[in-house]
Amino acid sequence: MSNLAELQARLARFESEHAIRACMNRYMALCDALDASTPLDELADLFTREALWEGKGAKYANSFGGYRGREAIRAMFATYMKTPAHFALNVHFLTSELIEVDDDGALGSWVMLQASTFASGASHLNAARLSVRFAEEEGAWRMAHFQTENLFSRPVSAWSSEAELPVPNRPAE
Repeated sequence: MSNLAELQARLARFESEHAIRACMNRYMALCDALDASTPLDELADLFTREALWEGKGAKYANSFGGYRGREAIRAMFATYMKTPAHFALNVHFLTSELIEVDDDGALGSWVMLQASTFASGASHLNAARLSVRFAEEEGAWRMAHFQTENLFSRPVSAWSSEAELPVPNRPAE
């Protein structure tokens, strides 16, 4: 392979990684704001036509189950689109990213931390391992197989507090 061909292949891989990262980022942003006004078609279009979305492991398989096909995934997310919103607060944090692109598509993995408060006022902290296979379809990288597996999960009392932040060497008032 010539130097130019090697550079072109590397550039294509970096561009693919960027597009995959942007797809995952948009998915999380839409999930953070999931309510009756969420652009459901945009959310569904992040998945391939024959995608599989599934909870993995005993806790998430029982809680979420699995959905095959873009339309089934769309219908699952539609159940969250109500007033009042299921989530009063929902924030996803992704870390430990690894994206590997090859001739067959791409695999991505992340560790996710999710802080949520529900319409009921209850709050929850979840950590999960995400394993996602991506494929190019209709000119875009999309999720072809999304797996979320719970690492830990627990209720918490509240996310925001009026208590002062502990700051070292802060002068007394």
